[in-house]
Amino acid sequence: MIKNIDNKILNSLKKELNRQQTHIELIASENYVSKAVLELNGSILTNKYAEGYPSKRYYGGCEFIDEIESYGIELAKKLFNAEHANIQPHSGSQANEAAYKALLEPGDKVLSMSLDAGGHLTHGYHINFSGQLYNFIFYKVNPKTEEIDFEEIERLAFEHKPKLILAGASSYTKIINFKKFREIADKIGAFFMVDMAHIAGLVAGGVHPNPVLYADIVTTTTHKTLRGSRGGMILSKKEYAKKIDAVVFPGVQGGPLENQIGGKVQALSEALTQDFKDYAKQVILNAKALANSLKNKGFRLIANGTENHTVIVEVKDSIGLTGKQAETILETVGIIVNKNMIPFDKEKPVNASGIRLGSPAMTTRGFKEDEFIKVADIIQSALNNHAEDNLSKLRNEVIELCKKFPIYDYIKY
Repeated sequence: MIKNIDNKILNSLKKELNRQQTHIELIASENYVSKAVLELNGSILTNKYAEGYPSKRYYGGCEFIDEIESYGIELAKKLFNAEHANIQPHSGSQANEAAYKALLEPGDKVLSMSLDAGGHLTHGYHINFSGQLYNFIFYKVNPKTEEIDFEEIERLAFEHKPKLILAGASSYTKIINFKKFREIADKIGAFFMVDMAHIAGLVAGGVHPNPVLYADIVTTTTHKTLRGSRGGMILSKKEYAKKIDAVVFPGVQGGPLENQIGGKVQALSEALTQDFKDYAKQVILNAKALANSLKNKGFRLIANGTENHTVIVEVKDSIGLTGKQAETILETVGIIVNKNMIPFDKEKPVNASGIRLGSPAMTTRGFKEDEFIKVADIIQSALNNHAEDNLSKLRNEVIELCKKFPIYDYIKY
């Protein structure tokens, strides 16, 4: 029990705890952290300023902060077989900003995945800093397979001669062949960077190829499938280490968030265990069970299924709903997803033609294949029958299912 919390905050906190306990979380970028990570995020590390890096701080009293951060750097290097690691970025977006600044000058060309094909805002979208500072050229996916088209990427690379080729996505459901990206980058003398924010936990668990073996720089978030504090991290070859560190601090950030770093380090430690490897395997098994069940029910899946933690369902043409409408209906029954653009989407991002589902969070709660098949049943029923009595019945089913897999039952507000 935490005392002396402002009543308005406390009331919202109680409601949010209840929401998390009683909803099925299918947002692919969300997860539930361990008790240890949660406690470190709210620990006394919050009190310490530590501008700079271990043994090179601009504040005194950092000797024990140095121990934690140095340990985290070594864990990150070990976990991902990296030559260098910077665990200070406050977010994945700031990690990307730092990586760009380490490799590029304003106006330089970058080849990356378009937003509708599965890319991210920080991969050159015109309203984002990345699209405003750099000249992005976009590759899409093959219109028939909805998978990465390396022939198109190579054609665009030779046509535009970008200084950087970027791989990685926020809504792509297949294994990414980093070796092919590296080969194309080498043919034109470009840098190769990977944003592995979504798949970092799968890479750590050994169920997805490791981009660190191929890329000059790899950025990631430390939450999502990695199941740590909300934040970012940069991995790179030694030759870029000094440049990256200087760009992160003092280039784009001031003092690091040492409480968040404590949670990152704990998550990296957890990711080296066999339990985490088993978790990563189950994430994929669960995503495939959900995808196959939805496909058997007649839903059209982007790229015809999944090989990772994400499932993208097209809803506009197949069942006459926008992604926004489908998201709202599912939230009514207690299933949380997000609307999502699909390749060559004709809808605006605010509506979208698809929804994105993910297995990481509910796998953490203990869901296996049978539970995800049940979730597919509820999704089908809700999206095909919006009647109030049916949605009410399905909401009760979700609540009963969640009761079997509680989270944070030691927390009392």
